[in-house]
Amino acid sequence: MFKLNTSLAAFGLIAVLAGPVGAQNLFAPVASINDSVVTEFEVQQRVRFLQILNASGASRSAAIESLINERLRGEAIRDAGLNLSEEGINAALEEFASRANLTRAEFTAALASSGVEKETYRDFVLNGIAWRDLIRARFGSRVSVSEAEIDRALSSQGSGGSNIRVLVSEIIIPAPPPQAARVAAVAEKIAESSTAAEFSNYARKYSATATRAAGGRLPWQALSDLPPALQPLMLALSPGEVTQPLNIPNAVALFQLRDIEETGKPSKTYSAVEYAAYYMTGGRSPETLQQAANLKTQVDVCDDLYAFAKGQPEGVLEREVLPPAKLPNDFAIELSKLDEGEVSTALTRSEGQALVFLMLCGRTAEQNAEASREDVASSIRQRRLSGFADSFLSELRSEARINIK
Repeated sequence: MFKLNTSLAAFGLIAVLAGPVGAQNLFAPVASINDSVVTEFEVQQRVRFLQILNASGASRSAAIESLINERLRGEAIRDAGLNLSEEGINAALEEFASRANLTRAEFTAALASSGVEKETYRDFVLNGIAWRDLIRARFGSRVSVSEAEIDRALSSQGSGGSNIRVLVSEIIIPAPPPQAARVAAVAEKIAESSTAAEFSNYARKYSATATRAAGGRLPWQALSDLPPALQPLMLALSPGEVTQPLNIPNAVALFQLRDIEETGKPSKTYSAVEYAAYYMTGGRSPETLQQAANLKTQVDVCDDLYAFAKGQPEGVLEREVLPPAKLPNDFAIELSKLDEGEVSTALTRSEGQALVFLMLCGRTAEQNAEASREDVASSIRQRRLSGFADSFLSELRSEARINIK
């Protein structure tokens, strides 16, 4: 909950902050909550305790609010008949003290040297532990975490530095072996394009990608979202220029840089990309492309493909989790344009005889590379329980008689 000072010397300094106890009536009520009260002594104790914990909000008003909430939580705990075992109490107090690399006895002594009673420490810790147990018992059955939610959490990004984004147009021309020479000649001609309009005309005529109808134009995307092999090629271009033809399995790819800019948005980096590749016989024949279009309407997630691959030869469906740099270049290009659950049918294998039904299963953010699915599920569950706790406390406050003197 808080970052504790890690030396006894630091605790000793707090005594200076605390100063001498004033002459006012320490047991005068400061606030009343239903049938209980918060005293001046408790408020002063709480402020000193929060100062020692280096906690934010170590002010008088914040201390009063904290104590009012504890009274309300305490009533709910008693109404529920919840009791902590002596073993659980001792463990909670020891664990809290250990955050300052101290034993419970050492921590209590350090508090005492700054004028904080051991009961203040005990009440603060035990109210929090008992409230947590109450929330779990009351709302735990209403909290569930799906596999899809875990996937989304793993792919989420934190804030990062500035990022470069690019406007790119693409052309991918199928080039099975019998047509390789002809396609290579066409690609060399396209590479000489000098305008966006000229490149787009070629895309509408030759490209096999889903962007063909839009002249190969892709929307703004972060440079880091592009395949690693393509990123330096984009940085080497000026707007309007086109890459040299890139040979990929059974196809040739070309890219035109339309615009480039630096933004302050977080840069996304991924440690792994998960995809499924379902190989459909017939290549880019009209019949196979229609089958692929029909299949798109029947699958939402990668797991759905197993039903269609059942009974077919081993290898017709591949599912891989790879670092971005390890992806096949043509797969990396197509996957960079997809969101989770989306599909590309631009690629082929087996010398053009097999259409690749390529589906993005998910991405793992770089910062989440070491996170286990169990840890992520626990974090999501805890956030939801925290939301229930906040709502329940608000309900208790709305129904309570609270008077601050």
